[in-house]
Amino acid sequence: MDFASIVSEDKIRKAYENGEFDHLPGFGKPLPRDDAAAVPPELRMAYRMLKNAGYSAEENRLKQEMLSLEDLIKSCENDEEKEQLQKKLNEKILRFNSMMAKRRANTNSNMFKNYEQKINSKLF
Repeated sequence: MDFASIVSEDKIRKAYENGEFDHLPGFGKPLPRDDAAAVPPELRMAYRMLKNAGYSAEENRLKQEMLSLEDLIKSCENDEEKEQLQKKLNEKILRFNSMMAKRRANTNSNMFKNYEQKINSKLF
């Protein structure tokens, strides 16, 4: 064990002995259902990283559906069917754009813009 692990384990043990964990919210209740329970174990870390970065499973599903619809439209020869597929694609695009707009509204835009500028200056 390294020094940081030893110190953190010691602090946790002392807090437990002092009863600091006894009155936490949700104490004695079952843990909430894991969102990643259906995800294969080897993909869970990547799933959680995406979720923590603000990407949702619904967003990924919408992207996949949009790509599938685009492929279907390209290969479709029936005009009526092509029109129906285009309507579905437009609906998915609207829903996706509204999700992205909500995400942008929920972020601290000044901080993000500053960070974005720093990244762009490093890359370009």
